[in-house]
Amino acid sequence: MSQNVLKLFWISLVPLLLLVSSCAPKRVELPSFQGGDIRAALTEKRLVTDIETTFTVAFNKADAEMRGDGALTITSTGDIDLRIYTLGFLAMELTSRDGVVKSSPLLDRTKKVLLTEGLRDCIFWWNADNVAIEEEGDMYVLANNSRKIWIDKKSFLPLRQVVSLEGGKELTIYYEEPIRENGRWYQSRVRIEYLSYAVSLSVKTLVVTPEGATCLYCSL
Repeated sequence: MSQNVLKLFWISLVPLLLLVSSCAPKRVELPSFQGGDIRAALTEKRLVTDIETTFTVAFNKADAEMRGDGALTITSTGDIDLRIYTLGFLAMELTSRDGVVKSSPLLDRTKKVLLTEGLRDCIFWWNADNVAIEEEGDMYVLANNSRKIWIDKKSFLPLRQVVSLEGGKELTIYYEEPIRENGRWYQSRVRIEYLSYAVSLSVKTLVVTPEGATCLYCSL
């Protein structure tokens, strides 16, 4: 191959290499609170009273799946306003006030647990009371009589959670894909499993109230 041909060959590769590099996944630089006070971080997070979020959602049972888009407002006390849309139409609406759940259409007990206790404990994971904190490799483990939560030591983001319910049943939550929005980091993909059901959420937006709360450890 002549030098001119070789030069043309390398020049022709430049646009392709630029395209490949622009499409390659970029490494996310996670926050690092290494050596920070996990108890102080939990106290800070408990200042949050309300969270509004929009997301895509997939409901799974056995081989069946239903997808849609959701809008949720949830408080630290567990009050919920939830709407699920399919193809732009309202497919389900659920409210929970002081433990009284109303939905349209009516939901069975399993689905109610997923969409009330599941969402509450999933989003407000730091509200677990009287937790003992231990270290397990590169994680903190928060545990009490009903919950066990694995937290990344550096980012203070949740990785997994198991919630014990009455009758020996368990609700399991998995977190992944951290992103940063409005100065806060959070896990953008969540999967909640209970009995034969699973709900997978991909968060699109998240707004925290009060936004002006102290934010030394800005991760949720």
